[in-house]
Amino acid sequence: MPPSPAPDFEAIYREHFAFVWRSLRRLGVREADVADAAQEVFLVAHRRLPEFEGRAKLTTWLFRISLNIASDHLRRAHVRREVTDEDRLAGEVSDALDPEGHHSRHEGLALLEAALGSMSLEQRTVFVLFELEGLTTSEIASTLELPIGTVHSRLRRARQLFEAFIARRTPAFSLVAREST
Repeated sequence: MPPSPAPDFEAIYREHFAFVWRSLRRLGVREADVADAAQEVFLVAHRRLPEFEGRAKLTTWLFRISLNIASDHLRRAHVRREVTDEDRLAGEVSDALDPEGHHSRHEGLALLEAALGSMSLEQRTVFVLFELEGLTTSEIASTLELPIGTVHSRLRRARQLFEAFIARRTPAFSLVAREST
Protein backbone atom coordinates (compact mmCIF):
# COMPACT_ATOMS: atom_id res chain seq x y z
CA MET A 1 0.00 0.00 0.00
CA PRO A 2 1.49 3.40 -0.96
CA PRO A 3 2.16 5.90 1.84
CA SER A 4 -0.60 8.40 2.44
CA PRO A 5 0.12 11.88 1.11
CA ALA A 6 1.28 14.53 3.58
CA PRO A 7 -1.47 16.85 4.79
CA ASP A 8 -1.82 20.15 2.92
CA PHE A 9 0.14 22.79 4.83
CA GLU A 10 -2.07 25.70 3.77
CA ALA A 11 -5.16 23.87 5.00
CA ILE A 12 -3.43 23.10 8.30
CA TYR A 13 -2.45 26.75 8.68
CA ARG A 14 -5.96 28.04 7.98
CA GLU A 15 -7.67 25.47 10.19
CA HIS A 16 -5.32 25.61 13.18
CA PHE A 17 -3.93 29.16 13.28
CA ALA A 18 -6.40 30.31 15.96
CA PHE A 19 -5.60 27.24 18.08
CA VAL A 20 -1.84 27.92 17.86
CA TRP A 21 -2.33 31.63 18.66
CA ARG A 22 -4.54 30.83 21.66
CA SER A 23 -2.13 28.15 22.89
CA LEU A 24 0.86 30.49 22.70
CA ARG A 25 -0.97 33.22 24.64
CA ARG A 26 -2.12 30.75 27.28
CA LEU A 27 1.42 29.45 27.61
CA GLY A 28 2.61 32.94 28.49
CA VAL A 29 3.88 34.41 25.22
CA ARG A 30 3.38 38.18 25.32
CA GLU A 31 0.83 39.67 22.93
CA ALA A 32 3.63 41.67 21.31
CA ASP A 33 5.54 38.44 20.56
CA VAL A 34 2.74 36.04 19.70
CA ALA A 35 2.72 36.77 15.94
CA ASP A 36 6.42 35.95 15.71
CA ALA A 37 5.98 32.86 17.86
CA ALA A 38 3.07 31.64 15.73
CA GLN A 39 5.18 32.11 12.63
CA GLU A 40 7.94 30.04 14.25
CA VAL A 41 5.43 27.29 15.09
CA PHE A 42 4.26 27.07 11.50
CA LEU A 43 7.82 27.22 10.14
CA VAL A 44 8.70 24.21 12.30
CA ALA A 45 5.45 22.48 11.32
CA HIS A 46 6.13 23.09 7.61
CA ARG A 47 9.67 21.75 7.93
CA ARG A 48 8.55 18.67 9.90
CA LEU A 49 5.29 17.96 8.05
CA PRO A 50 6.77 15.15 5.95
CA GLU A 51 7.77 13.41 9.21
CA PHE A 52 4.24 13.67 10.69
CA GLU A 53 2.96 10.08 10.85
CA GLY A 54 -0.53 10.80 12.11
CA ARG A 55 -0.15 8.71 15.27
CA ALA A 56 -1.25 11.75 17.29
CA LYS A 57 -3.90 14.32 16.48
CA LEU A 58 -2.65 17.23 14.44
CA THR A 59 -3.61 19.64 17.24
CA THR A 60 -1.57 17.59 19.71
CA TRP A 61 1.44 17.78 17.40
CA LEU A 62 0.99 21.54 16.91
CA PHE A 63 0.56 22.08 20.65
CA ARG A 64 3.82 20.29 21.34
CA ILE A 65 5.59 22.56 18.84
CA SER A 66 3.85 25.59 20.40
CA LEU A 67 4.99 24.54 23.87
CA ASN A 68 8.61 24.35 22.71
CA ILE A 69 8.40 27.75 20.99
CA ALA A 70 6.67 29.32 24.05
CA SER A 71 9.34 27.89 26.31
CA ASP A 72 12.06 29.40 24.09
CA HIS A 73 10.33 32.80 24.10
CA LEU A 74 9.96 32.80 27.87
CA ARG A 75 13.60 31.80 28.32
CA ARG A 76 14.76 34.57 25.95
CA ALA A 77 12.54 37.12 27.75
CA HIS A 78 14.33 36.26 30.99
CA VAL A 79 17.70 36.82 29.34
CA ARG A 80 16.48 40.22 28.08
CA ARG A 81 15.04 40.92 31.55
CA GLU A 82 11.58 41.44 30.15
CA VAL A 83 8.52 41.10 32.30
CA THR A 84 6.39 38.54 30.47
CA ASP A 85 3.10 39.06 32.31
CA GLU A 86 2.79 42.80 31.74
CA ASP A 87 0.31 42.43 28.89
CA ARG A 88 -3.23 41.31 29.36
CA LEU A 89 -4.83 38.52 27.36
CA ALA A 90 -6.37 40.22 24.38
CA GLY A 91 -9.56 38.56 23.29
CA GLU A 92 -11.93 39.08 20.49
CA VAL A 93 -14.98 40.81 21.94
CA SER A 94 -18.38 40.21 20.49
CA ASP A 95 -20.14 43.27 19.13
CA ALA A 96 -23.24 41.99 20.89
CA LEU A 97 -21.78 42.78 24.32
CA ASP A 98 -22.80 46.00 25.99
CA PRO A 99 -20.07 48.17 27.56
CA GLU A 100 -20.52 46.51 30.95
CA GLY A 101 -20.30 43.04 29.38
CA HIS A 102 -17.21 44.10 27.45
CA HIS A 103 -15.61 45.39 30.65
CA SER A 104 -16.47 42.20 32.56
CA ARG A 105 -15.07 40.01 29.78
CA HIS A 106 -11.87 42.07 29.65
CA GLU A 107 -11.46 41.83 33.43
CA GLY A 108 -12.10 38.08 33.34
CA LEU A 109 -9.51 37.54 30.63
CA ALA A 110 -6.98 39.68 32.50
CA LEU A 111 -7.65 37.68 35.67
CA LEU A 112 -7.24 34.40 33.78
CA GLU A 113 -3.93 35.54 32.29
CA ALA A 114 -2.66 36.71 35.66
CA ALA A 115 -3.68 33.41 37.29
CA LEU A 116 -1.94 31.43 34.53
CA GLY A 117 1.11 33.65 34.99
CA SER A 118 1.31 32.63 38.64
CA MET A 119 1.99 29.02 37.63
CA SER A 120 5.18 27.41 36.43
CA LEU A 121 5.23 26.58 32.70
CA GLU A 122 4.82 22.88 33.52
CA GLN A 123 1.73 23.50 35.68
CA ARG A 124 0.28 26.03 33.25
CA THR A 125 0.70 23.62 30.32
CA VAL A 126 -1.20 20.81 32.04
CA PHE A 127 -3.88 23.22 33.32
CA VAL A 128 -4.43 24.78 29.88
CA LEU A 129 -4.61 21.41 28.13
CA PHE A 130 -7.05 19.95 30.67
CA GLU A 131 -9.22 22.87 31.73
CA LEU A 132 -9.22 25.05 28.62
CA GLU A 133 -8.54 22.69 25.70
CA GLY A 134 -10.48 19.73 27.12
CA LEU A 135 -7.84 17.01 26.77
CA THR A 136 -7.95 14.03 29.10
CA THR A 137 -5.11 13.36 31.50
CA SER A 138 -4.14 10.34 29.37
CA GLU A 139 -3.96 12.50 26.26
CA ILE A 140 -1.88 15.07 28.14
CA ALA A 141 0.50 12.39 29.40
CA SER A 142 0.92 11.13 25.85
CA THR A 143 1.35 14.63 24.37
CA LEU A 144 3.90 15.76 26.93
CA GLU A 145 5.53 12.31 27.26
CA LEU A 146 4.99 12.32 31.02
CA PRO A 147 3.87 9.64 33.49
CA ILE A 148 0.14 9.94 34.23
CA GLY A 149 0.93 10.51 37.93
CA THR A 150 3.03 13.55 37.05
CA VAL A 151 0.15 14.96 35.01
CA HIS A 152 -2.25 14.43 37.91
CA SER A 153 0.05 16.07 40.45
CA ARG A 154 0.77 19.06 38.19
CA LEU A 155 -2.94 19.49 37.49
CA ARG A 156 -3.80 19.27 41.19
CA ARG A 157 -1.16 21.86 42.09
CA ALA A 158 -2.16 24.14 39.19
CA ARG A 159 -5.80 24.02 40.33
CA GLN A 160 -4.77 24.89 43.87
CA LEU A 161 -2.72 27.83 42.63
CA PHE A 162 -5.54 28.97 40.35
CA GLU A 163 -8.15 28.83 43.11
CA ALA A 164 -5.89 30.60 45.61
CA PHE A 165 -5.01 33.29 43.08
CA ILE A 166 -8.66 33.93 42.18
CA ALA A 167 -9.75 33.85 45.84
CA ARG A 168 -7.19 36.54 46.73
CA ARG A 169 -8.49 38.84 44.00
CA THR A 170 -12.22 38.18 44.10
CA PRO A 171 -13.82 38.00 47.55
CA ALA A 172 -17.05 36.52 46.14
CA PHE A 173 -15.09 33.55 44.74
CA SER A 174 -13.47 32.99 48.13
CA LEU A 175 -16.90 32.83 49.78
CA VAL A 176 -18.28 30.38 47.18
CA ALA A 177 -15.16 28.18 47.44
CA ARG A 178 -15.50 27.98 51.24
CA GLU A 179 -19.22 27.14 51.04
CA SER A 180 -18.61 24.31 48.55
CA THR A 181 -16.09 22.53 50.81
